[in-house]
Amino acid sequence: MNRNPEKTAALSDIRVLDMSRVLAGPLCGQLLADLGADVIKIERPVSGDDSRAWGPPFLPDQEGEPTRESAFYLSCNRGKRSVTVDLATPAGRELIRKLAAASDVLIENYKVGTLEKYGLGYADLSAINPKLVYCSITGFGQTGPYSARPGYDTIVQAMGGLMSITGQPDGAPGAGPVRVGIALTDTMTALYATIAVQAALSRREHSGRGEHLDLSLLDVQVSALSAVAMNYLVSGKVPTRRGNRLPTVYPSDTFRCEDGYVMLIVGNDQQFRRLASTIGLPDLADDPRFRTNEARVQHADALARIIGEKLEARPVRDWLAALDAAQVPCAPINDIAQVFEDPQVVARGMRVELPHPLAGAVPGIANPIRFGDEPMQSDRAPPTLGQHTQEVLEEVLGLDGAGFDALRASGALG
Repeated sequence: MNRNPEKTAALSDIRVLDMSRVLAGPLCGQLLADLGADVIKIERPVSGDDSRAWGPPFLPDQEGEPTRESAFYLSCNRGKRSVTVDLATPAGRELIRKLAAASDVLIENYKVGTLEKYGLGYADLSAINPKLVYCSITGFGQTGPYSARPGYDTIVQAMGGLMSITGQPDGAPGAGPVRVGIALTDTMTALYATIAVQAALSRREHSGRGEHLDLSLLDVQVSALSAVAMNYLVSGKVPTRRGNRLPTVYPSDTFRCEDGYVMLIVGNDQQFRRLASTIGLPDLADDPRFRTNEARVQHADALARIIGEKLEARPVRDWLAALDAAQVPCAPINDIAQVFEDPQVVARGMRVELPHPLAGAVPGIANPIRFGDEPMQSDRAPPTLGQHTQEVLEEVLGLDGAGFDALRASGALG
């Protein structure tokens, strides 16, 4: 049943109970909201989602004073409605059961076994609502020797091999393992969870039943090692840190120019021939050391020195223009401000603004999915704590004013 006939978004007939905090779970909820789902964010009274306090920076209000809305929280809670519930109270737990009975999906990232202690585990809620898709996101999964451990993105980047292949190689300046600059494992887990939820909803159309989805950050990180892991599995050689170089293609590196850096990736021999000509060394493409990609990978250090000596003599802008004209893949190393000033990013509308009750408007990053020429985007800013508690309980559970007051008096809402 479409709960909002005016909406044509893909998931406009789906209600999601988002009981997750911090990033992976909330980002999954945000993606489902962008796809049109009604996402109800359940938060602790008073403090709310842990990430609300993860600042500075905090969103300034219309007078320029900081609010309680951290930039981190704002990054992954667009499109939701916030309801405060105290799970420590019997009435609060009963409220969750009623909301789960009226929902299609539940997302949670509590430690394994925590919600079962409250009578809110998958077995408990599926008995009430057999069609519920229950998505659990944890650091290490519901099974295995690490299942009880807490898991954060950087912990899993370390354990899952990502940090071992990120950073400058041993012997180079600044050598050592480095985390990726964003919470990449959390983000990938959110994407996998979103896919899994949609697949479970599709399967429910045939089976009539929901199911328990078990998403582990470590599983996702191991899967994401992809070709690097396959190189090891095929060869038995342990991959190492290579800085900005790809292990199987060269040139693929960052080069210093007169006033900054440029990134080059040359994917085939024809591109290399055009690069050699553009930098004024056309004979380089016929040098036996560099004639094929395999040879270039073997002699990468020598080739890097030759290319570097040429590029450092001119500014970035000149080289980008020349390399673009020669159809050699290249890019500037943009900082974040430059990203949002880039003409392509501007043209694609990747920065958005949504109305916000405290700030007037809040900036955000657009969802990159497009259906045809129609951008996919929620029009609801990340909610303030408990902003929609009464609205949701009246709409979803049919509470009247007296019922809402009684519920608040019970302590269920904090």
